[in-house]
Amino acid sequence: MRTLPPLALAAALAGTLLLTACDDDGAGADDVKNADRPAASACALGDMGVQIGAGAAPAAGDTGTVTVTLTNKGAQCTLKGFPGVDLMADDSTTSVSPDEGVKAQPLTLGKGGTTSFTITYVRGEAGSPKSLPVRKASFTLPGATEDAHTLTWSYGEVARRDGESGAAQASVSGFESSGD
Repeated sequence: MRTLPPLALAAALAGTLLLTACDDDGAGADDVKNADRPAASACALGDMGVQIGAGAAPAAGDTGTVTVTLTNKGAQCTLKGFPGVDLMADDSTTSVSPDEGVKAQPLTLGKGGTTSFTITYVRGEAGSPKSLPVRKASFTLPGATEDAHTLTWSYGEVARRDGESGAAQASVSGFESSGD
């Protein structure tokens, strides 16, 4: 009986595995269906289910939160960066900055995977020029700034940072993984 040298044996084994991986039994149908989407592509808002939960600030000066939970209904995708959030009043729009000192971590979501981010804000005094009368908020995903999801803001006015012309006292967290 003749034995193969270790390199020849490794090459034969690799060839066998390669041919097995090419088997067309339909197991790779999802791969073919999603072939137009690169493996590390940015998540698209149109592929996401969106749920909103809030811990509204009860009075002026209190801090409130609005948590946005996203469920991926499409192919595997990646979130790299922070969500883009805008607060819209009747006559102005202000962008919300990421939480200070927080570095965005890339997050890959498989189909059915969930993630969330939180908008934290300080409630302003109703009717005060030092408050922004927010009526709507919108957000975009990193790498997909054309698509925005808009929601009605029913959590009261948002205090301004530096008086009457300052930006909103609000920040947005990075994406947090949900579940295992």
